[in-house]
Amino acid sequence: MHATELAQLQPQLVVLECAKGEVLLRQGDVEMSQYFVLQGTLKRVVSGANGREMILRFADAGDIETSYAAWRLGTPAPYSIVTVKKARVAKLPLPQWATFLENHLELKALFEYEVMHLMSEIMAHTITLHLLDAPGRVQRFMRKHPGLADRVPQKELAAYLNLSAETLSRLRHQGRS
Repeated sequence: MHATELAQLQPQLVVLECAKGEVLLRQGDVEMSQYFVLQGTLKRVVSGANGREMILRFADAGDIETSYAAWRLGTPAPYSIVTVKKARVAKLPLPQWATFLENHLELKALFEYEVMHLMSEIMAHTITLHLLDAPGRVQRFMRKHPGLADRVPQKELAAYLNLSAETLSRLRHQGRS
């Protein structure tokens, strides 16, 4: 985002100080916002009817989190957005964000590309859970997200990789040997 665009956007943003485990968006909500992660880490999580959760992605400081595609399609949020640990985020309701984007078409194109990229990454992660064994999932994560494993609680990372915390610890220790 260019400095002039940021200067136009800043007065519209609400900055939130969020506690660990705070729900920013609940699966099924129809009022949605655009989030800019300033500090901390968020997770996108989907819950089944049985209450079982699956972490779809993590968003770290400098990343965005959004339900823009669902909002554009007029559907409820298909997932929740929750803080992994204490976080600071800037928030803007999606109707305001869409209006802002309409006035900055180059930024809109870049943003929509990023939304598609995020969705593609989530699909790749889901496929990885089915196709790779536990060591392969850990190796792929470490390769694609270096450093994030040290900022995300091991319990959360294990859940993301569909492993027990003990298995993740063992595999990470073996990878360092």
